[in-house]
Amino acid sequence: MDSQSNTENCLGWAATDPSGVLSPYKFSRRCVRLLLSFTFQVTANFTEQNNIFRPLGSDDVSIKITHCGICYADVIRTRNLHGDSKYPVVPGHEIAGIVKEVGCDVEGLKVGDHVGVGTYVNSCRDCECCNDGLEVHCEKGKVATFNAIDLDGTVTKGGYSTFIVVHQRYCFKIPNDYPLASAAPLLCAGITVYTPMKRHNMDQPGKSLGVIGLGGLGHMALKFGKAFGLNVTLVSTSISKKEEALEMLGADKFVVSSDQDQMKSISKSLDFIVDTASGDHPFDPYMSLLKTAGVYALVGYPSQVQFKPAILNQRMITLAGSSTGGTNVTQEMIDFCAAQKLYPQIELVPIQYANEALERLIKRDVKYRFVIDIKNTMK
Repeated sequence: MDSQSNTENCLGWAATDPSGVLSPYKFSRRCVRLLLSFTFQVTANFTEQNNIFRPLGSDDVSIKITHCGICYADVIRTRNLHGDSKYPVVPGHEIAGIVKEVGCDVEGLKVGDHVGVGTYVNSCRDCECCNDGLEVHCEKGKVATFNAIDLDGTVTKGGYSTFIVVHQRYCFKIPNDYPLASAAPLLCAGITVYTPMKRHNMDQPGKSLGVIGLGGLGHMALKFGKAFGLNVTLVSTSISKKEEALEMLGADKFVVSSDQDQMKSISKSLDFIVDTASGDHPFDPYMSLLKTAGVYALVGYPSQVQFKPAILNQRMITLAGSSTGGTNVTQEMIDFCAAQKLYPQIELVPIQYANEALERLIKRDVKYRFVIDIKNTMK
């Protein structure tokens, strides 16, 4: 611990330039205890050397990271694809771990608890969105878990690291019987599709759901749909995904989007669609699959959205967007997954494989989420 800067060394892996190549990197996080001057009036415990310490921030939780999922956002920031990377970039916002210390005002969490941290670690906590539990839409701007400027002026660094300190509001309880490796992807991939599904009542047994794209988000939307009792159709550009969608993930139907006959066969048959595709794609063919008053939820990030607007009016279709979720719905989702024994499909990898995993992610060569074993491989 650095007693002068009130920080503690943390080991991570970081990209230092737009090549995006990750390598070991030591940096400082605010420490678990702050060394104070002996001249302060204190009530804190004394060490054997009569140095005086006080706990970390009263609302803070210090977490030993055990696992971190790999998201395409990690590619974007490490390679400066949006032109706003703040090097060195320590990526990772699908974090699972174990509480190692809590502040004096923390409620509901204790040392040893299993917890998760998602895509943001701060918000104003005072605007209408924050007050409504929609912190991800904070009117003053949420603070992303990595590559963002925190309220104290420091650059946030993510979960490809050994520990993190987070305000309790942005820390989620994971039931002890739910595997931490499986929990990590819930904090982004899971909540990104769960949020619009719940918000737009896509949890009504017997209704029909279409999922566009079978990747990290799409496979979770499919799993949630089946858990909600929906009839799920997976729509993909690739026939190669048919067997895994039907046999492994339990989709009721599989349709190749480029096959006009297959698409026509399910025209006006879906109550809901969750579109997880981030690449540019036509929207009219997919919207034609919705019934009257159907809901189309877009969670991917294509560069543009183009469609004939008449379909919205003529069939009362709702087109909605969504981005991860607020704190209340995130905890709800974690509890739902634990109760339903619903687990993401993951490939567990060592931190030393992170660069290869990112390359494979770009090539969509993963079924369906890489998770880094931080605890056992980052030394």
